[in-house]
Amino acid sequence: MPWRSPPWLLLLATMLSTTRLLALAGGMARPGCQERCGNLSIPYPFGIGPGCFRSGFEVRCDNDARRAYLGGEGSNVWAFDIFLLHGEARVHKHLTWDCYNDTGITDFTRSPMDLASYYQISHTKNKFTAIGCDTIAFIQGENANSYTSGCMSFCSSNASVDTSGQCTGMGCCQTSIPANLTYFNTTFSTRRSTSVLEFNPCSYAFVIETQQFRFDVSDLAGHHFADKYSDGVPLVLNWVVGEESWYLCNCSSGYGGNPYLEEGCQDIDECAFPEQYLCLGQCTNTIGSYSCTCPKGTRSTDASMINCVPYQDPTQTVKMVLGISISTVSLLVCIFPVAIQYQKRKLIKEKDGFFKQNGGFILLEKMRSRRVDTVRVFSKEELENATNNFDKRRELGRGGHGTVYRGIMKDNRVVAIKRSKVCNTNQKDEFVQEIIILSQINHRNVVRLLGCCLEVEVPMLVYEFIPNGTLFQLVHSEGSSISLDDRLRIALESAEALAYLHSSAFPPIIHGDVKSSNILLDDNYTAKVTDFGASHMLAKNETQFMTMVQGTLGYLDPEYLQERQLTEKSDVYSFGVVILELITRNTAIYSEDSSERKGLASSFMMAMKENKLQDMLDKSIIGVGMEPLQAISELAKKCLSMKGDERPQMTEVVERLKVIRRTWQEKLTEHHVVETESLYAKPSSNCPSSIAQYGSIGIELEHGR
Repeated sequence: MPWRSPPWLLLLATMLSTTRLLALAGGMARPGCQERCGNLSIPYPFGIGPGCFRSGFEVRCDNDARRAYLGGEGSNVWAFDIFLLHGEARVHKHLTWDCYNDTGITDFTRSPMDLASYYQISHTKNKFTAIGCDTIAFIQGENANSYTSGCMSFCSSNASVDTSGQCTGMGCCQTSIPANLTYFNTTFSTRRSTSVLEFNPCSYAFVIETQQFRFDVSDLAGHHFADKYSDGVPLVLNWVVGEESWYLCNCSSGYGGNPYLEEGCQDIDECAFPEQYLCLGQCTNTIGSYSCTCPKGTRSTDASMINCVPYQDPTQTVKMVLGISISTVSLLVCIFPVAIQYQKRKLIKEKDGFFKQNGGFILLEKMRSRRVDTVRVFSKEELENATNNFDKRRELGRGGHGTVYRGIMKDNRVVAIKRSKVCNTNQKDEFVQEIIILSQINHRNVVRLLGCCLEVEVPMLVYEFIPNGTLFQLVHSEGSSISLDDRLRIALESAEALAYLHSSAFPPIIHGDVKSSNILLDDNYTAKVTDFGASHMLAKNETQFMTMVQGTLGYLDPEYLQERQLTEKSDVYSFGVVILELITRNTAIYSEDSSERKGLASSFMMAMKENKLQDMLDKSIIGVGMEPLQAISELAKKCLSMKGDERPQMTEVVERLKVIRRTWQEKLTEHHVVETESLYAKPSSNCPSSIAQYGSIGIELEHGR
């Protein structure tokens, strides 16, 4: 196989060629100022010393170490490349790491980066990267808003580390960073396992230029990686100039030099660079351009691309061109209808191919044989018309498994259409079986499947439309008021849906991604569980071994993370986190003020252990008394047990929630009777309202919506 230059090498060659043209057109530093620091050229607006740089672009040169530092005195941002026309600089950035032994952390380093307003960390050329086994790394930063993200890497032994050189989550993980980032800090979640210390005692986190990094298994051993990058990892910064508005400067076409200097742009003699400015005739330089003409007696339609040939009789050429043109037009007139017909047949054949590939004929046959009439197979055109050709304005949300659109069918019925990202065509029989099983799910708290479309490369699913958004939006929106009874009802309805999937569906269905954003609310705010993109159907007494972690950070079962085995108890753990969201109104990963982000489950378990439960609960429901809140907290604690065997079944969770809610409603009814008797016994002017006497929960004795 012939060797191909990697894209970054071609880009570097282009930059070097452009830099050579600029240097030939004139000096790059301000006149009288130091041109270089070590091997680095210092172009204005950057500069060394007073009067040599634009405000914010001072460079400090360490002549002994032959290093240039952006930002002047006290700066530690070591630059080793500055690209003037692209507004980029390549710098070194020190690592963040934690090293462990059997007793805990033995050594650690934190290395935040805080840049001046003229600099930003490039989100297109850098990625946040973490190295280590049993490693969960976070990046926190600021652009226009506060920003937090992270990635996870797990490997149980040296043999389980990915040796492909890619960061796949087994020894190394990566994630993109947002635009306009001016500050970031990297941290870790404390390791839980000591089994990897023998071959991987340290975890590392850093932002690095994507094209400059390839993971190697040796990076996990000892302090090898820290020694390898003792001066820091390469990172690309974007920079701009200006005060009220930011911009970059470029010389006009045909000119080169430094556009930030007065008269810094000079005419380029294009004829001196034939490899860059092609001319197969005679090249003549002009101000700001050049001309390429043929010698006398020859001609070419484009002397820069086509060789000059001896001149021919113009009339002969006209006749020849006219004849060719007429023939071409005639040929096109004959071919055009044939081409249209061919294209139509090709599209029909393509749709039929996808339909067969996705198991469409198998699905239709099973629907007929089993007399399934609850779902239908939609055509591609029907769903395109329903979504206005998948208009972005029809998007209801995006997730890890695809995009959901709001569709309006011909009968004015509103539906939700899920357009998935990937599909394994080798498992079309299993896909057809899942469609048949999901179509037979009939539970008031599970979003109903209406049908599918198989005429596209990745099948689309059509669900009933649920109008009132997600439980996540209701719980975490500022200003929304939710009574304790409504919270208990929503928890009970969601639990009943999961219990149905685990115990009544055949075969049993494990959801795999239970979270508040996957619980929808209908017109009456009845809970409906949705998004089975990560779900798995199991035979009785079977577990599902997963090669890659699926789910959402903050809701993931720790036993599943460690063992990679998905069971019904994994859903129970995730549901426990949903209960905590309902009673604390904190998100699964949250922070208090500007402190480090925490896991809601671990904070709750610590509060229970230290008898500080009341400090975590939503203040708006504490007034109802601690008895019902203590009961539901104990239930959540059981769901969040580290071992799956110690967690209850979802059917047990349902029964416990029913008891808790019934007890709470009886207490409400009893209190209502007492308040009514009190109102009849005393004048209303001397009696505070029932809501004021009973706390600040604002429920006014409501029982559901």
